[in-house]
Amino acid sequence: MERILVTPRSLTSTPHPRIEQLRDQGHEIVMSTPGKSPDEAELLALVPGVTGWLAGVEKISPRVIEAAGRLRAISRNGTGVDNLPIEALLERRIAVRIAAGANAAGVAELAIGLIFAALRQIPLCDAGIKQGQWPRRLGAEIRGRTVGVIGCGAIGAEVARLAAALGARILAFDPLRPNVNVGERELTWAEVPEILAQADIITLHCPALADGRPLIGAVELASMPSGAILINTARAMLIDEAAVLAALDAGSLGCYATDVFDDEPPTSLLLAAHPRVIATSHIGGFTQESVNRATEVAIANLMDALRAGKG
Repeated sequence: MERILVTPRSLTSTPHPRIEQLRDQGHEIVMSTPGKSPDEAELLALVPGVTGWLAGVEKISPRVIEAAGRLRAISRNGTGVDNLPIEALLERRIAVRIAAGANAAGVAELAIGLIFAALRQIPLCDAGIKQGQWPRRLGAEIRGRTVGVIGCGAIGAEVARLAAALGARILAFDPLRPNVNVGERELTWAEVPEILAQADIITLHCPALADGRPLIGAVELASMPSGAILINTARAMLIDEAAVLAALDAGSLGCYATDVFDDEPPTSLLLAAHPRVIATSHIGGFTQESVNRATEVAIANLMDALRAGKG
């Protein structure tokens, strides 16, 4: 039997039937603090003796991997591995698995929701009415707008399909140019600078750049149309926060809507509390359906990797 560490917030906050099944099968389940991403100190206390790890978005350092002397496999309940020390894992020959596409529908729908929230000023209207006001800001419709989709994996492709179905024109970038099942009249492949220069709405669905630089900095923001909307449900490191704040203050960036922060919850509210920012608490894949799909895939991946490791 295996000793399995479970750290995704979606699985520690509420007991999940598939985790309980593992326990019933005789595996030892170790949980991090419920509903909270564990920090390095907590992980260092939890990993000794662990053989398998169902991991979330928490940052995992080489020091933690060094302390996990019996670890044979890490299975993410999502697609990103930016939080993992890949070199340390390769050196130890620890298997890494991802739940590719499992949360695509949830994240894509949130991205579309954030687009609508920005176009129609929904948070501002809601907050104003609750304060006894009657705010009315002239909004805009997605139909006829140009939506730039940067990254067309499972999530970005679904965003492109949904936005096209709503009447938007899609400018898309992906180095692989996969088939996203959107007609040529609705979707045009383009390079990132072209997308930034033309799109009314830009939504990010790509991995971090290999050299760690932000994809969207001061130069890129300056190239966008005045009043453009920037959506980020992917990774906080894709944007230069100081540059985004400056563009928001200047009014050149109409709105920044984000589901991701460097620190979660954010330790500074300079960005999150800005009046032109719409912020959500990393809920892209936090739907019942996405959690169930991702958990099923992540557990299957983990147990397969553990069995292969024994072989």
